[in-house]
Amino acid sequence: MLPSLFLAATAATLASAHTVITYPGWRGNNLHTNEAWPYGMQWEYPCGGINLTTNRTYWPTTGGALAFQPGWFQGHQTAFLYVNIGVGTEGPDGGPINMSNPLLAPFQLLGPSNGPFPGTVCLPQVPLPQGWVMNPGDNATLQIVEIAMHGAALFSCVDITFAEPGDARIPEVNETNCFNSSDIGFANIYTVTTTPIGAAANMNVNSASSFHTAAWLGYSARIKMPVIGQVRQAPLHLEQLTVGCRLAVGLWMHQKSLSRVAAESNSNPPWPIR
Repeated sequence: MLPSLFLAATAATLASAHTVITYPGWRGNNLHTNEAWPYGMQWEYPCGGINLTTNRTYWPTTGGALAFQPGWFQGHQTAFLYVNIGVGTEGPDGGPINMSNPLLAPFQLLGPSNGPFPGTVCLPQVPLPQGWVMNPGDNATLQIVEIAMHGAALFSCVDITFAEPGDARIPEVNETNCFNSSDIGFANIYTVTTTPIGAAANMNVNSASSFHTAAWLGYSARIKMPVIGQVRQAPLHLEQLTVGCRLAVGLWMHQKSLSRVAAESNSNPPWPIR
């Protein structure tokens, strides 16, 4: 875990810092904005602009803990979080060539403010993908993806070497390096029921009014159940993150459908069309 003094000092001076992995380790400090990364390093896929290093951490072959700090810059009062894994060193950056293996279903972060905020998220037991068998000595990379409110993705990684559970080389997990801050909440992401494409042309204005905005996810058609579920306050349990997500109708298609409904009904819809 990074020293708290370093975290506090860095957060006060950097303008592009977002996600810091505090357990089991971190590929490297990518909290930089410079000529090479004018918008900040962490926006660069797959690991925030840092190539593979020899800074590996041991992690159990059965999966283990993962902790991070998500609120190092503005724009993260709500965010989507993804946790992925890649194996090998054949990628162009010296890391895995495939980082699209999810360890968890995505979930939503609810921060205390839209500005920078302190706080830690702890996932106490992140499992391996179903059917995976890893052996001691195998190398892999864990990737955290944070989708900000404006839709862009931040990337941060930790490179690991698998070890048998109980191996003394695996960093100890305790209440100082893996905990959930009380001012950070979580929400499940649910499947939505949608109207098939083209069906909106046969709707009148009254029935079309069932369209509405679902948080900051964009527009979803005829929502039958909440997209964002009950807020989960810390401590966070892994089973609360077993959720599914399916967005079927985009903003452009929604606006196009509303415009068609308004034209065919010769009346103004009960909401502005922009």
